[in-house]
Amino acid sequence: MSVQALRRESSPSIFEDELQAKLARQREAIKEQGTPTYAQRRTSLQKLLAMILDNEAELLRVISEDFGNRSPEESQRIEILPCTMAIRHTLRHLRRWMRADRRRSHWATWPSRARVEFQPLGIIGIISPWNYPLYLAIGPLTAALAAGNRAMVKPSELTPKTSALLAELIAKTFPPEQVTVCTGGPEVAQAFSALPFDHLLFTGSTAVGRLVMRAASEHLVPVTLELGGKSPVVIAPDFPIASGLGGLLTGKIFNAGQTCVAPDYLLVPEGSVDTLVAQIRSEVAAMLPKMATNDFYTSIINQRHYDRLRSYLADAEEKGATVLEINPGDEPRERFTEARKIPLTLVLDVDDSMTVMQDEIFGPILPIVTYTKLDQAIAYINARPRPLAAYVFTYERRTIARMNNEVTSGALAINATATHVAQDDIPFGGVGPSGMGRYHAREGFLAFSHQKAIYHQMRGNLVHLVAPPYEGALKEKLVRFLIGS
Repeated sequence: MSVQALRRESSPSIFEDELQAKLARQREAIKEQGTPTYAQRRTSLQKLLAMILDNEAELLRVISEDFGNRSPEESQRIEILPCTMAIRHTLRHLRRWMRADRRRSHWATWPSRARVEFQPLGIIGIISPWNYPLYLAIGPLTAALAAGNRAMVKPSELTPKTSALLAELIAKTFPPEQVTVCTGGPEVAQAFSALPFDHLLFTGSTAVGRLVMRAASEHLVPVTLELGGKSPVVIAPDFPIASGLGGLLTGKIFNAGQTCVAPDYLLVPEGSVDTLVAQIRSEVAAMLPKMATNDFYTSIINQRHYDRLRSYLADAEEKGATVLEINPGDEPRERFTEARKIPLTLVLDVDDSMTVMQDEIFGPILPIVTYTKLDQAIAYINARPRPLAAYVFTYERRTIARMNNEVTSGALAINATATHVAQDDIPFGGVGPSGMGRYHAREGFLAFSHQKAIYHQMRGNLVHLVAPPYEGALKEKLVRFLIGS
C-alpha cells in the first residue's frame, strides 16, 4: 500500500460496497453463531495449519515468482516455519489463555468476587505487507482466530500471485463469514483501512501507518501498527569480531535485507572497521560464493525498490562515503542488474546528510558508524526515533544492562539479529515511530481479546457502610480508615 493511495481524497471507492457487504456478512454471523468455543477455535487453527502444510510447495513457488527469485529453501525457513511454529504454540497454550483470570476483590466490599474474562473483539482487519507475504498474513490471523474473532485480510498488491493463492486457499478452508481475503490494488487498500473493524492490524512503513491510523480513527477503530525504522547494531569493544558474525549477517542477508527488523546500520569501535570488513567478506564468501547467479540470494521485490536502493548508494558516494560491495564471485554488475539483485554493500564514512542514514533501508546495504566510547554509541541511537529492534554484540553483562536500561526499542537482541521474531513465547511490536501494540504468543491473543472485568457482589455485604446517608460514627471511621492517615 502506498502513501499516495491513502492520501487520495475522493468519492467512495467502487470497492467500498463489496467490502462493506463482506463486513456485514461477518457481523451477522457473530449474531447468529455467538462466541466460538475452545473446540471450535482449535479446529480453526488446525485447519489453518493443514492449509499451509498441504500447499507448501505451491506457496513457495508463487512467493519466488513474485520476488523474481527467492529460493524455496529460504522461504521455507522465513515463511512456512514461523507460521507452523506459531500455530502449534497457540494450539498448545490456547486452553490456558482462554481461562478466566481470578482477581482479588477489596475486603471493604466483602463478600464479593472479581475476575477477568477474555471475549472476542469481533472482526479483525489485517493489512499485510509484501516482504513476508505469507507469514505476516498468517501470524496475525492465527492470533485473531485463537481469540475467537472473524477476520478480513488485505494482502499486498506487490506480491499478486501469493495474494491470489492465499485468497483461493482461505476460501477453500474457511467460510467467508469467518475469514475472507480482499485482494486488489491501492483503491481496495484505501477502502479497507476505512472500514469499521473492531481492531485493525497494519504491518508496513511508518509513513503509511500514520495514514492507516488516521483512516481508522473515523470509526474509533483501535489499531496495532507494526512498522519499522532504523534498527541499530552495536558491536561492543569486547566482542571478538574475528570469532564470527553469523548472527549479524544472517539477519541482513535473509530476504536480501527486506525485513523490518534487519540490521539497518552498525556502530563499531574506532580502529575495528578494517577487521570487521575483512570478517564480513570472509563470512559472506562462505555463505554465498556467488550472489547474482545464486538462487539462495533473494532479488529485490521490484524495479522501483531496486532503483530506490541504488539511489541511496549514489547519494552516499556523491556526499563522500566509501561504498564497498561484497561480491565474492567477482560477478559483473550486469548480472546483478538482470537478476534485480544488489550484493551486500557496506557504506563507510557516512553522515546524517545522506539518505541512507535518514530512511529505513530495507535492502542489503549496511552503513558503518564509528564510536570511541559506548556512551557515544548509546547517545547516537537515542538521538534518533525509537527503533523496532536494537542489537548488541557483547559478552559483558554490564554492556547488555546498559543497552537494556538506556535504549528504548521494540526489542533487544544480544549476539543475534532478526531471529527474535520467530520466538514463540515473547511479544513482537514497536515503540513510538516503530509501532504501537504487540502480538505473537499470548500477547496476540490478548491484543484481539476484550479483557472484560466481571464483579459479583454477594449477599450480606458491607457496601451499605459507604452508601448514603453518610452520617454516623461507624461510617466515618470506616471511610477514614480506608483513606488512610
